[in-house]
Amino acid sequence: MRAGCLADGDEEAPIVTVESDQVHLTNPRAGGADPGPGGNGMKYAGWPHVNGDLSSVRRGAAIFLNSLEEICGSAVQQNWITRWTSVGDDHCVLADLNIKKGALDKASEAWLCALTAFEIARRLADENDPQCGDVLVKIEAGIHRLRLNLEQKVERVKIACCDQAEFPACFLRAGDLAGSAVICITREEETAETLLGRLLPAVVDRGISILIVSHDDVSTHLRGRADILLSCCLDYLAGRPEVDPGRIGVYGEGFSAVLATDFAASDHRVAAAVCDGGLWNWARTVASVGWMTRAADILDADAVLAGRSRLVRRLRCPVLVVAGGRGTVSVSEAIKLQAECVATGKDLELAIPHTTRTPMGEIENFVTSDDFTFGWLKSQLASTPATSPWSAW
Repeated sequence: MRAGCLADGDEEAPIVTVESDQVHLTNPRAGGADPGPGGNGMKYAGWPHVNGDLSSVRRGAAIFLNSLEEICGSAVQQNWITRWTSVGDDHCVLADLNIKKGALDKASEAWLCALTAFEIARRLADENDPQCGDVLVKIEAGIHRLRLNLEQKVERVKIACCDQAEFPACFLRAGDLAGSAVICITREEETAETLLGRLLPAVVDRGISILIVSHDDVSTHLRGRADILLSCCLDYLAGRPEVDPGRIGVYGEGFSAVLATDFAASDHRVAAAVCDGGLWNWARTVASVGWMTRAADILDADAVLAGRSRLVRRLRCPVLVVAGGRGTVSVSEAIKLQAECVATGKDLELAIPHTTRTPMGEIENFVTSDDFTFGWLKSQLASTPATSPWSAW
């Protein structure tokens, strides 16, 4: 399914009406039920109805993100930012209505829908756009409301590490019984609250606890020894009654995927890793050698191949490498790494999310990517073997 492109000058926002427990959008120009943000009657099958159903909203969001090539210019992209922000706002209205009726579960689901919509708006906006700042405020407000309402409590915690000062983290408890947990490291210059807002809708029903730490907090201490600080995070999780110490994984994206690789290689308690597989360090080494010799192609091919997988072979846990998009991992090198790991029996999976180039830069389909990634983590951290969740992705 593909999204229709907005017509030039289609600036009117949909009218919001409330009936029972559903919020309906009406197209003021069409005079009836809004077929979606295509405007002027253009249909968009993936546009979510504002009814508080998380699976429906995420399905519509995934369809939209897979259809971004239909966005034909930055002006239209600005229109989509407004529309997705409105969808988030309308779900917040629905959440408040459900709170008044005492339907706390429905209110939580509506806020999770809102967080998904706000995340799309955030990704469509340039980071210097005032709209981006406004959306970030809405994400933080949504997390605050969920923190008060969710049965799985969201906590702000402090991580103690050696003789260093404590550093902050966000913890989402999956349940009361000891289960799996994942240390999630944000991208550079991203706050823990921003990543939490994106991940909450993807993990809230998976039975996985998550501890989110900021890249800036763990990468600027102890002269770059981020693995020590991340081991302190693992110590923290292992000491919580809701976490099984033998079922703790790590997740990183961007340069944090590099930190996740180094951490999993240094601390063999890590049970699963979403990381770069050592490719960034390998590429930097090849570039340095090439610069020193003035000719990278003089390197022995076998030595290059062995170097590519040297670090990942130190990891004793299953590995998922997410390649392409805004990450540090080249798709071509990731494919070569996976082929080598398959040949040597190393447990490494590869995921390449759908990414679209837009006037505002590359935008990744975070919905399908996050669902796949945390489905993989759930499977790898399960106490018993489970059916592969990525076979049909």
